[in-house]
Amino acid sequence: MTLLADRDPAAPRTAEPDRGRGRLLWPVLIAAGLAGLVLAVALGPVTVPLADTVRVMAGVEPTDPRWEVVIGTVRFPRALTAALAGAALGVAGLMMQTLFRNPLADPYVLGVSSGASLGVAIFVAATTAAAFGGSFGAGLVGLGRVGAVGAAAAGAAGVLVLVLVLSRWVRSAVTLLIVGVMVGSVTTAVVSLVLVWTDPRIAQQFLIWGLGSFDATSWADLTIFAPCVAAGLAVAVTLVKSLNAMLLGDGYARSMGVNVRRVRMLIMVSAAALAGAVTAFCGPIGFIGIAIPHLARILLGTSDHRVLLPATLLVGAVTALACTIVSHPVGTETVIPLNVVTSLVGAPVVIAVLLRARRLAAGVVT
Repeated sequence: MTLLADRDPAAPRTAEPDRGRGRLLWPVLIAAGLAGLVLAVALGPVTVPLADTVRVMAGVEPTDPRWEVVIGTVRFPRALTAALAGAALGVAGLMMQTLFRNPLADPYVLGVSSGASLGVAIFVAATTAAAFGGSFGAGLVGLGRVGAVGAAAAGAAGVLVLVLVLSRWVRSAVTLLIVGVMVGSVTTAVVSLVLVWTDPRIAQQFLIWGLGSFDATSWADLTIFAPCVAAGLAVAVTLVKSLNAMLLGDGYARSMGVNVRRVRMLIMVSAAALAGAVTAFCGPIGFIGIAIPHLARILLGTSDHRVLLPATLLVGAVTALACTIVSHPVGTETVIPLNVVTSLVGAPVVIAVLLRARRLAAGVVT
């Protein structure tokens, strides 16, 4: 059975979502999201009592003033960042899988992550230049985290603009996918070349950034990060019907009145903006963008974006919160690299989906 964009009687029938399953699923996902948010704030090297955790999150003074510092300064921003990043990557991955009709497509397939990496690599190289008295490098180093985030965002935007320009001469989604992969490969090669000429001790900072982390985000960062994610998600919501139509191919989408070129452009910009924002503030986060849409499809039993998109948003947020909890084991100062956790969670999901699939086509239920 295949999925349809709307209820046009002349069009093929859609795989309608199981309403009984949906009625049960939504309260569970919402409850899991709230519970994950509270636990991500409460648990860590020092466990904060749940009552005080809720008080601080609600803006009420806790019984112990220490908890206000621990939660308000470090843990609450980290948890909100995780939820936003998980939602953003999940929705971006869903759009990419629908656009390319490929279950292995992820938010970084257009090379956005590689572009962000290039920006950060150049920033790190500038740090090396500063160490040898370069005034340009010294100016960048003085920007600190703001400079690193700005460099990542600029690199991601640069690659996106390049892909969008090249897409003007591309008619096939498959060809566009290959173009994105090639641009990403070339960008990655340039990153390696830049790091060759960088002080190894400073280049290590780039390697640490590449492991991904929700820890460094502050409230000031969230005032930029949250609106960027919200804007990307808002664009995705407006594309729901078009995404459904594109599941059946560009030809069918055109017959339903969809401007395929325009929609393709909006999908790429929205997905790249979501993935680029996450990469700029958190580093490249692997597997969430590719695995979460599959999890949402399994939970709902449908590929209808009217329900699949909000479900992917919630599942992504819950999964990212769970990953950040695991990456900070209770009672220890050890921090497990985030991409280690996301790989352990996401890779088995992707393998299971591929083994179960009867054909490699994203968004098709058989």
